[in-house]
Amino acid sequence: MYNEVMKFAVIKTGGKQYKVAEGETLTIEKLPEAVGRKVVFKDVLLMDDGEKTILGMPTISGAAVTAEVTATGKGKKVVVIKYKPKVRYRVKRGHRQLFTKVKISKIDSPARS
Repeated sequence: MYNEVMKFAVIKTGGKQYKVAEGETLTIEKLPEAVGRKVVFKDVLLMDDGEKTILGMPTISGAAVTAEVTATGKGKKVVVIKYKPKVRYRVKRGHRQLFTKVKISKIDSPARS
């Protein structure tokens, strides 16, 4: 287990950054792709192949992470309650964030020149 070379990348999608590795399943913000379709993330911020680390400024040109959409849905409900004492003001609101589950299939390194 410890002798395996762990190839990973850091991608940016939905305003957040995620550390991903091949074969990993990830829950991210909703994407417009349907289940079963491939999606390519071009905003790769960092790559590491076990020997060399490449840091993008801000992104690595030519690098890409390919994933397959496995599921879509809604997350757990977040309830927000506003209350002001003595003025009979009470507001209860709920929100369920849409998400997409993707399985990382390939991490492409940039072309070397």
